Amino acid sequence: MSFDPKEFRRCLGNFATGVTVITAQAEDGTKVGVTANSFNSVSLDPALVLWSIVKESSSYPILEKASHFAVNILAADQIDLSNNFARPSDDKFANVAFEAGAGQAPLLHNTAANFQCENYQIVDGGDHWIMIGKVVAFENNGRSPLLYVQGSYAGAIPFTGTQSPDKNVASHETLERLHNSAIYLMNKVLQKLQENYLPKQSATGLSSSEARLLLVLSDAPNVSYDDLTNLVTIPEPDVQAGIERLQTSGLINQAMALTDKGLEMADRLWAISKQQTDEVFSSFDDEQYQSFKLQLQTLLKQLS
Repeated sequence: MSFDPKEFRRCLGNFATGVTVITAQAEDGTKVGVTANSFNSVSLDPALVLWSIVKESSSYPILEKASHFAVNILAADQIDLSNNFARPSDDKFANVAFEAGAGQAPLLHNTAANFQCENYQIVDGGDHWIMIGKVVAFENNGRSPLLYVQGSYAGAIPFTGTQSPDKNVASHETLERLHNSAIYLMNKVLQKLQENYLPKQSATGLSSSEARLLLVLSDAPNVSYDDLTNLVTIPEPDVQAGIERLQTSGLINQAMALTDKGLEMADRLWAISKQQTDEVFSSFDDEQYQSFKLQLQTLLKQLS
């Protein structure tokens, strides 16, 4: 059975993963870094992990011969670092803070965690090489990780309970401080918003990244490709894949302008957003709604 490779990759994108940068150094001091979301555990005894790299990668010869490699698990605020190692560059390590680990493999600073690995085994995996490493050291920094799902970057929002308040064993009275925590409440609200909104968006047939690209293009019709990649929190390779998908679907043309079909789809997406907004804020009057938005904008400025 044959598959459309692009559709196969798009389907695989429904499996949420973390984002890593794999690093190594050759004997002559040449360093390589590759953004990868194929990292996984293999064994606890011995401690083995794996990741895969496309066979045509220019970084593979160094990774193949290096005695060690490092798996740098990126934190949620390291999107720029992920993009840096995902695109071609003469020196990916310029202006990047790191220190040498086992086998001189670079350990990037401020990551969520890292694993220092001895090159253990390389397995043929179709159009990829499966790189298996034996962990010789690791570090858990406890930072929130960067995620990748449906062609977009995402952050981890831990669920704060799946039952309705009247079914929770712990009541509001017994967890007074928790239920009066603004951070807890914001997490809970965002969780509920995603539960209600994402299925409606998915019903359009677009992935999260494709919907985001279409909405940005509808709001900024003359944006360049470079500016587009800076406006969306999407890995650069997936921006190109998303654009191609939107073009194939007849939603945008080769100049990235929305077609009539694309305008109709964008209107549908905006309508879903408006409907969700109206439902969520149905109990707010206009003054309360405007005040709420102003407070959110103020918080964003403070946190930026």
